[in-house]
Amino acid sequence: MMGMATHANWAIWTIVALSTALVLIRPRDWPEAIWAVGGAALILVLGLLPAGAAWHAVGQGNDVYLFLTGMMLLSEIGLEAGLFDWAAAFAVVHARGSGWRLFSVVYGVGVIVTTFMSNDAAAVVLTPAVVAAARKARVDPLPSLFACALVANAASFVLPISNPANIVLYGNHTPALGAWLRSFALPSLAAIVATYLALGWTQRHALAARCSTDVQPPVLDARGRLALAGIVATAIVLMVVSSRDMPLGLPTALMGGLTAAAVWLKGRTSPATTIKSVNWTVLPLVAGLFVLVAALRATGIVDILAAALAALARGGVREAAAVAGAALAVGSNLTNNLPAGLVASAVIERLHPDKRIVDALLIGVDLGPNLSVTGSLATILWLANLRRAGLEVSFWQFLKVGMVAMPAALVVAIATRSLM
Repeated sequence: MMGMATHANWAIWTIVALSTALVLIRPRDWPEAIWAVGGAALILVLGLLPAGAAWHAVGQGNDVYLFLTGMMLLSEIGLEAGLFDWAAAFAVVHARGSGWRLFSVVYGVGVIVTTFMSNDAAAVVLTPAVVAAARKARVDPLPSLFACALVANAASFVLPISNPANIVLYGNHTPALGAWLRSFALPSLAAIVATYLALGWTQRHALAARCSTDVQPPVLDARGRLALAGIVATAIVLMVVSSRDMPLGLPTALMGGLTAAAVWLKGRTSPATTIKSVNWTVLPLVAGLFVLVAALRATGIVDILAAALAALARGGVREAAAVAGAALAVGSNLTNNLPAGLVASAVIERLHPDKRIVDALLIGVDLGPNLSVTGSLATILWLANLRRAGLEVSFWQFLKVGMVAMPAALVVAIATRSLM
């Protein structure tokens, strides 16, 4: 029996590793969802995970599916209503010809959107506006696009609602807002600043170029104002819901649907165009990842990791926190940070480690995805929006930036937390 279990474990580890690699490589430019769902299906066909356990794993993502649905609707309706063209013109006008100023405006807006609406919202809502802004400014779009992607993770632990992975890691029992801010206000500020400086340094040559100033002041029509009002209202609703420790998915989906309906009625347009344009493949991608992680957990990985963390903690809490946070940061790029957060949550539940270790794990699961394009759903959504705009950022292009920005932010954030 031990031999059979070992063979099953090796099969699961191989399938998960291969699926992750294919999500990264995207052979023939097929969507990431095909490889994640394919790996999950293979695990079921081979009998490596019971169907009931797989179905339970898919169900764990219900709140995430609803959350993403609402955000994708908001993004698509904002694009159709001209909201992002307006935002782009606003950014370019305020850049006043400076590439650095345009980059800073994008980064600052990204901090605000991520903080109050989540990193996925920043990727979904901001990316189309950033693409439009770069085109209006007639500059290389990559610096501002990288800002959009990296700030979505760098600012994702300012508040509990800033990243769905926060809620996943704490098992839907996040600390109260006051306690959260005492733990993460300074580390998140350190991460935001470090990411800005590191990213700016990697893009310094492109940012030296001047922007076009020949842009008309932005004008927003009635449909655009409705879309903007819907996004602001969604942010307010999420803040209220989060303060009451309630799931965010259903309120987000409802607000996205209501906003879209209001814009459709105002413009007397058909919902079919919007619904057809939404990148629905993200939802099966998430479901596939949850099944892959359920299979990993069945191999006993939680017990192995809990034992390793306990051994680390015996050597010193600060050292254990640093190593655990860094390990989870890297691991989030192997399976995506939501599933990685699920595994970390199970380890925390099993071990009940010192709070400083838990906080370091949260920092790792939030900042780690800035290393590669598959580290978080926010980055995957960002990539999908780029492809729709006819742009492409390769795994290696992102990695070269991420290898500078992610470690810098991770080190200063964990160090700041350990010194508090």
